[in-house]
Amino acid sequence: MERISWNQYFMAQSHLLALRSTCERLMVGATIVRDKRIIAGGYNGSVSGGVHCIDEGCYVIEGHCVRTVHAEINALLQCAKFGVATAHAEMYVTHFPCLQCCKSIIQSGIRTVYYANDYKNHPYSIELFQQAGVKTEKVELEEDFINLQPKS
Repeated sequence: MERISWNQYFMAQSHLLALRSTCERLMVGATIVRDKRIIAGGYNGSVSGGVHCIDEGCYVIEGHCVRTVHAEINALLQCAKFGVATAHAEMYVTHFPCLQCCKSIIQSGIRTVYYANDYKNHPYSIELFQQAGVKTEKVELEEDFINLQPKS
């Protein structure tokens, strides 16, 4: 049996995390990795103890659900909460990060972002990642080895 690559392993973790999402609009998962070790994970959902979109519907303002904390931010905040350094780490995320997440990723010191799906890739996010020296690479999940579809 051939083992899956590190990129596929960590991307699969992000897809598993996305299954915990409480947002009805898009299920996103993010995994932060340093030295081939998972240091944090996050999925998009409401603030801790808050109302969830799956229970009350999305709270949309100007086309964005303002109830949702993005997966990338949740993973970064988990590191902040528990005092885990993110400098020189990598992030695996199911969808290309939005502009706000892009800026937070850069500020956190993450050096590489691997993403599985293009999603409204903002030109300024791409520019900021390049200016900051943050490498981005598309790594699509090879789903033939695991079924990550939510149950209906």
